[in-house]
Amino acid sequence: MTESIVHWINGARVEATSGKHQDVFNPATGKVTGQAQFASVADVNAAVASAKAAFPAWSNLPPLRRARVLFRFLDLLNQRRDELARLITAEHGKVFTDAQGEVMRGIEVVEFATGIPQLLKSDFTEQVSTNIDNWTVRQPLGVVAGITPFNFPVMVPMWMFPVAIACGNTFILKPSPTDPSASLFIAELLKEAGLPDGVFNVVQGDKVAVDALLEHPDVEALSFVGSTPIANYVYETGARHGKRVQALGGAKNHLVVMPDADMDQVVDALTGAAYGSAGERCMAISVALFVGEGTAEKVLPALIERTKQLKVLNGTNLDAEMGPIVTPAAKERISGYIAAGEAEGAKLLVDGRNFDATTTGEGCEQGFWLGGTLFDEVTTDMRIYREEIFGPVLACLRVKDFAEAVQLINDHEFGNGVSCYTRDGHIAREFGRRIKVGMVGINVPIPVPMAWHGFGGWKKSLFGDMHAYGEEGVRFYTRQKSIMERWPESTSKGAEFAMPTTK
Repeated sequence: MTESIVHWINGARVEATSGKHQDVFNPATGKVTGQAQFASVADVNAAVASAKAAFPAWSNLPPLRRARVLFRFLDLLNQRRDELARLITAEHGKVFTDAQGEVMRGIEVVEFATGIPQLLKSDFTEQVSTNIDNWTVRQPLGVVAGITPFNFPVMVPMWMFPVAIACGNTFILKPSPTDPSASLFIAELLKEAGLPDGVFNVVQGDKVAVDALLEHPDVEALSFVGSTPIANYVYETGARHGKRVQALGGAKNHLVVMPDADMDQVVDALTGAAYGSAGERCMAISVALFVGEGTAEKVLPALIERTKQLKVLNGTNLDAEMGPIVTPAAKERISGYIAAGEAEGAKLLVDGRNFDATTTGEGCEQGFWLGGTLFDEVTTDMRIYREEIFGPVLACLRVKDFAEAVQLINDHEFGNGVSCYTRDGHIAREFGRRIKVGMVGINVPIPVPMAWHGFGGWKKSLFGDMHAYGEEGVRFYTRQKSIMERWPESTSKGAEFAMPTTK
């Protein structure tokens, strides 16, 4: 019997009213393990009404009392984080150790959010003018929502809701229907931690739920993480309905290999960053740029062998380095890109479509498997270079010098993450300064910022003005109010018609 994965509204599990659902798979076995119920507009309206009703009391709590609820939630997360990681592996397919890392990165944002009393401290100026003081405060927006992708069913929601509710907002999460069970696990932990009913809600669903949140007049702000076309749609639709929107889109992340780099480290970096989580990360490295004559030849022989020898296994196997692809549709799409790369003239060094699924573990022959794929002699006009594949496919290009590498990256429409491997301090400094990408690693292949720094790209990788989590997250989930004050005893008599200035 498959599990019915429902909504969480006003502190309880609630059945959907639409009658629609989507199968949830274990990608390693190919078996259906659950059904995600889809929200109707009425279901979304119920969640918003619950969040709106909870907002006055929650937002009026002192920040320290809100932080105490998050401290209790943090304690529960640490006690049960392996259970949460197993849910991720069961529905997404990523290997268990990677799922543990995802949970930990989410926990770090919760740790950051527990500092909300300090983060909400305001500025104060005494005597901004004679007998007048001026200060600013940051106040919560109201009901806010988050729409999150399949590839990080725990970490990405935790980029959003801990900061949002710490600031005094109430929150509605619309997770991916591909791996939705973690959302209900989180909701139950929040309730156990003492979060009042209605402060955190979950609606499962598809575009109907997304549009209902985007159009609802009582939803003040919305965060989104996903592909660029949908991010653009969410941003434009939300803005048209008067909402504050933060929409993180796609990526095509490059790793620049300078001739002086440690080539063993480069091979390790490319293998882990290209094939970890089956390449289903917005920060995955999908392009290797070899700078200068002979650099590629120092890397490719070892990289070919590592790609062929990847331990592609059921994610529950602790020896696994890569698990299955998340869905059959995703596997077909990635396979289509591999075929397109061949057709356009790229040199296919390792073909992941030839992977033998019988080696993945008992009962896994019907899972959604691909091996690592490696292309050489890729050019910038090929689809496998221009477009986000979101799978275990690495494209290799050669450029003559550092300037050409920088220009090539800056010309790409995406600007999410990038890395440069070098021992040269001047090259490292110039790379960081000149590259038009939001997150930069120097000898760091996946430069995901820590919880207090904030996550976000440039160009078509981010629609909106503020990055996720960190202090920018606090600003996104609050609005500034400036207050000027003086007392009657210090106010001169008579109307003033000139523009006020400092006196």
